[in-house]
Amino acid sequence: MASEESPDEALLARVATEPEAFEAFYRRYVALVTGYFVRRTRSGELAADLTAETFASVFESVDRFDAELGSARAWLFGIAHHRLLESLRKGQVETRARRRLGLPRIELTDADIERIEASGSSIDVAALLGELPEDQRAAIVDHVIGERPYDEIASGLRCSEAVVRQRVSRGLRALRQRLEGAP
Repeated sequence: MASEESPDEALLARVATEPEAFEAFYRRYVALVTGYFVRRTRSGELAADLTAETFASVFESVDRFDAELGSARAWLFGIAHHRLLESLRKGQVETRARRRLGLPRIELTDADIERIEASGSSIDVAALLGELPEDQRAAIVDHVIGERPYDEIASGLRCSEAVVRQRVSRGLRALRQRLEGAP
């Protein structure tokens, strides 16, 4: 039986045989993922749709999760980031995965949307990240958002830790300059 105290990786490993393991993983991260999207989209409704898409994708691809490549949390936020980028590119939320699974669209009340939007930021971080070169954007997402250590990222990219540190540093410097209005 799935336990709220089980490590994330253990929950994901049991999803195929214990549906409650996915439920526990979902409950553990739904607020964080929704907050991630609210801060980046400034839209409660879009954040709810993207959250549903993210967890539908997690459920569909849980058999491809490999704990040796990184934490379950980093994997989850990697999927969330991918969903966000897809949404930004297409200008709409991708609903194919949700439809394939037969999940209903989440209908929010005005109070729900106000509560979600109240927790968001007025800075469009997703747009700022989208302006960065891909290598810097990916390094920031992996290290800052996904909380992956530099050495783990470097190993996955087959480059040195110094290269990853430099990408994160340059990307954050560029973001800081854009936020401060500096050239």
